Amino acid sequence: MQRSNDLYPIERILSALTYLTAGMAGFIWMIIAALLKKRVTPFLMYHIMQSIFLSIAYFILTKLCSLVYIILYKIPLINAMPYIINMPIPIAFGLSIIQILTTSVLLYLAITSFMGAYSYFPWVSDIINQNLGRK
Repeated sequence: MQRSNDLYPIERILSALTYLTAGMAGFIWMIIAALLKKRVTPFLMYHIMQSIFLSIAYFILTKLCSLVYIILYKIPLINAMPYIINMPIPIAFGLSIIQILTTSVLLYLAITSFMGAYSYFPWVSDIINQNLGRK
């Protein structure tokens, strides 16, 4: 995880917000920068692209999981599996295992980007680095 020290505070805030808003804050910032004919820094572009990529991947994954859940509900003796995975845990403020996992990943990405680091998410960060020409 590389760290960049020559960042403006607004870049750190925007990079964290882009994860928390599923890429929307970064997308709006890119539109504003294009209208003002300003250049988006590589740090901010990395986090914007990564958050948009992760948001699209999360959307596709949830649709696929809902399809699998519909099939599993039809199979006897296995139909309790989706319920167990999505069951709220009282100790974890009523969140399920999947919600705990996605929330912790989003918080990790938001906090590390707010600290000025290029946060790493396996496979996704490699694709973003290749497309932005970083490595």
